[in-house]
Amino acid sequence: MSNVEQMLESKGCDVWSIEPQIKAYDALKIMAEKNIGALLVVQEGKLVGIFSERDYARKVILEGKSSKETSVSDLMTQDVLYVSPDKTVEDCMALMSAKHVRHLPVLEGDNIVGMITMRDVVREIISEKEVAIQDLEKYISGRVYGAQDSVQGFFIPHDKF
Repeated sequence: MSNVEQMLESKGCDVWSIEPQIKAYDALKIMAEKNIGALLVVQEGKLVGIFSERDYARKVILEGKSSKETSVSDLMTQDVLYVSPDKTVEDCMALMSAKHVRHLPVLEGDNIVGMITMRDVVREIISEKEVAIQDLEKYISGRVYGAQDSVQGFFIPHDKF
């Protein structure tokens, strides 16, 4: 079972952030350029919120606001859920599913060390399941033992075939 730190090592620790006073339109341009669905909102080095496509859709479009006039601070989610690097992938999946979020910042103390998405978590779980399936296939076919001639825990000498 892998943890968040291992996942970040394989996917990278790139994190894109903005300041709260930036207009929603400019934040959306950054998200489009980087092909990402959320930006961390950071002020004076501290995480103060997260701005996602969902925030935009629900708080700008549905409320008839202007993205060129509305600051991210008016739209961002302020109570940011986050995980530490030692959390398991399953912990992340449970939290993301229960709270209906797609992005989790990774914090070590107050320091932002990465961001994981639902896609990252699902990809990691699928990868772990594929490895488990391969291991089971090896076990079933008898390839898991040092000698391929082992059946039900007994060694069968080659001259008995």
